[in-house]
Amino acid sequence: MNLRRWLQVGMGFKRWLFVVFVGELCLALGGAFALRQLYRDADVSGPLQGVVYWITLQPLGYVARGIILGVIGVGLFLVGSVKALRAIMEPLRPDADQPLVEVIYQKRFLARGPRIVAIGGGTGLSTLLRGLKEHTSNLTAVVTVADDGGSSGKLREQLGVPAVGDIRNCIVALADAEPLMAELLQYRFPEAEGTGLRTDSSSLAGHAVGNLLIAALTAVKGGDFEEGVRQMNRVLAVRGQVMPVSPTPVVLHARLTNGETLVGQSRIARAAGIEEVWLAPDDVVVSEDAVHAIEEADVIVLGPGSLFTSILPSLLMPRIRDAVMASSAVRIYVCNVAVQAGETTGFDLADHLEALAAHTAPGLVDVVVANNHVVTEGTDGSHSEPVKLRWPPTGPAAPRLVLDDVIDPAHPHHHDPVRLSAAILRVVEREGAVRRRTGVARTA
Repeated sequence: MNLRRWLQVGMGFKRWLFVVFVGELCLALGGAFALRQLYRDADVSGPLQGVVYWITLQPLGYVARGIILGVIGVGLFLVGSVKALRAIMEPLRPDADQPLVEVIYQKRFLARGPRIVAIGGGTGLSTLLRGLKEHTSNLTAVVTVADDGGSSGKLREQLGVPAVGDIRNCIVALADAEPLMAELLQYRFPEAEGTGLRTDSSSLAGHAVGNLLIAALTAVKGGDFEEGVRQMNRVLAVRGQVMPVSPTPVVLHARLTNGETLVGQSRIARAAGIEEVWLAPDDVVVSEDAVHAIEEADVIVLGPGSLFTSILPSLLMPRIRDAVMASSAVRIYVCNVAVQAGETTGFDLADHLEALAAHTAPGLVDVVVANNHVVTEGTDGSHSEPVKLRWPPTGPAAPRLVLDDVIDPAHPHHHDPVRLSAAILRVVEREGAVRRRTGVARTA
């Protein structure tokens, strides 16, 4: 039992410990007064009088009695409190390696963190969440549902549910579950011959267990996809919440510079020369929970992730875009550290921002975070093409550029979750200080 941790500021423990102490003191004083009166009223003589004489330390002065009884009382109180807490809470420990006091401290500390909404999908969003969850539990991931490839595409075709793959990744990133549970949710049934699994579209081959679980929870909840995802959050004790941007499937379309039109996120992700993307149907139903989370946010983070197939699909929904525009939160766009083959081939920082503004509105973001530590080859032998830091012409609606080392040295095409979250929190702290100093909050 780490008593020092229990006594740290913010635990919400010391105030009740003090109440218990005052109660014990009142009880002790009441007992002392009662014994004193009984001693006076009764005819105490003989051996009993001697016992009372020594128990009450009458040979000593009042100061000495107070010191001795005080030391004994404090010692018994601390030992009893520690032993009682251990007896009560030991069975509730979440695991053998982390004391419950550490879990409580983390939850108390994280509950005071900023309200952050992260919008996007793919690997980038889950990477961001893994870093931010160590600083706040007030996290909301608004996840795209435009994916139509792999397991998500099969479930979408067979069951009519929106894409679940990115949602699964985000839930795993924020879950406080056992590592084995996270590994189980990410497990994908093999398609290789000799496994005993069929390879047609109705088999389990290629499906991730987490995807199947979300689909099953949706069915249990009468086809309510949002409620199915909520239950998945609850079952896995997600630190924050993960929600789909829409409870219905959407289809992503793209027009290339050569005039060709592509349908489907999986095809668009491999294409080069994307000129414009849009969603079908036009009247996409938007998650009310997502809109509310954006309205209540202190910080809104767009990305990192695939620009056209992970970030923009959510922002193409008018209510989501308008909610971001109207928000008084610090709005941050995290640019990818590396060019994505096909989708953003040849794109530099300015190209990313221009595409974002062209599909949404100028002034959508306040700050752009970009990587300034160029790494072309990772320690794992992988290669990547870093995004060049060409900055677009400044104007009234131009965001502020923040350069930081946010790359994962082992995988130079990915962000490092710890470095990225630290960079974002520095931006939030700096922006908050600027707004307090100027006394002006940004309005849409």
